[in-house]
Amino acid sequence: MALLFSDEEVQQAWTELDEPQLDGGWEFFTETMNVKIYRLYNKETGLYEYKVFGSLTGCAPDLCADVYMDLNYRKQWDSYVKELHEKDYGGQKAIYWEVKYPLPLSNRDYVYVRERRDLDVGGRKICVVLAKSSSVSQCPEKKGVIRVKDYKQSLAMESDGSGGTKVFMNYFDNPGGMIPAWLVNWAAKTGVPAFLTDMKKACSNYSSYCSSSK
Repeated sequence: MALLFSDEEVQQAWTELDEPQLDGGWEFFTETMNVKIYRLYNKETGLYEYKVFGSLTGCAPDLCADVYMDLNYRKQWDSYVKELHEKDYGGQKAIYWEVKYPLPLSNRDYVYVRERRDLDVGGRKICVVLAKSSSVSQCPEKKGVIRVKDYKQSLAMESDGSGGTKVFMNYFDNPGGMIPAWLVNWAAKTGVPAFLTDMKKACSNYSSYCSSSK
């Protein structure tokens, strides 16, 4: 199977754990729960791309990565998931994800590919997860749901040395449709802390979930 992402893309993700790359217009956006968020304005779309730097206390990196990759478990703890599964679309494995949006907004859905790499970098154990939109013709758009065609995410995790996880994430998606910019910005500001809170709780409950689902 061909690799979905290049070694260079993987390296770009994990090196930001050491040296955040914030030249070229990145601006500080907000700080919350041991996490700093920066954003970069995209003139073409009028939207922002985000970089997140911080740590998840009390969650080991292996556990964080396993929880993040487990789609079935995500359906249990993420209240915004309407539908989520990985499927083989004509020889190409891809993930279908429908996200609940509050009324009167239409739900959004994503078709994307992702890859996890567990690296040994000079004795450091680093996990990188990359994801990007995929145009899979065998997964038609649904009526009343807006397809997000421009989505990318890179995530790098390693131990913070005290039982937690040092995290870097780079993220962009264009939700399409007529969503006011203030709402997109508000969602970014409130969504990251809410997701981190949910993720920490999900990590602490993961072993009991795995035991009960055997």
